[in-house]
Amino acid sequence: MGTKDLSTPPVLEKAQGSSQLATFAAGCFWSVELVFQRKDGVLQTQVGYTGGHDNKPSYEAVCSGTTGHAEAVRLEYDPKTISYDDLLTIFWNKHNPTQGNRQGGDIGTQYRSAIFYHDEEQKNLAEASKTKRQNNYDVPITTEIVPA
Repeated sequence: MGTKDLSTPPVLEKAQGSSQLATFAAGCFWSVELVFQRKDGVLQTQVGYTGGHDNKPSYEAVCSGTTGHAEAVRLEYDPKTISYDDLLTIFWNKHNPTQGNRQGGDIGTQYRSAIFYHDEEQKNLAEASKTKRQNNYDVPITTEIVPA
């Protein structure tokens, strides 16, 4: 599949009329993509960069920290099989959302934790789940919740 800039017009074509999109950043996109690919109801995934200001960021530019992009995975899912709340649980369990601009040994703004919502319902669910998840940590969650 290769990497794409997820901030440009849709690069992941919806295969099903009733399917929905979700976008998450939780460190290196390859490992994030893998955990979602293994879930029933996730129809397809695509990794790339999103949340930045450069329309065609190179890997080198993203790694420099100057483009504002995060490594992310956009996925198409069937809400009749897996809910957005289920996807949020997978997201929270996949990484440590208190580490700021890093995940483990991967350090840089591109590895930050973020939820890129596609509509107001996703925004509200993401904010509620972040508030609930905060109870599991003694330090603040740094996860951004921003428009896709």
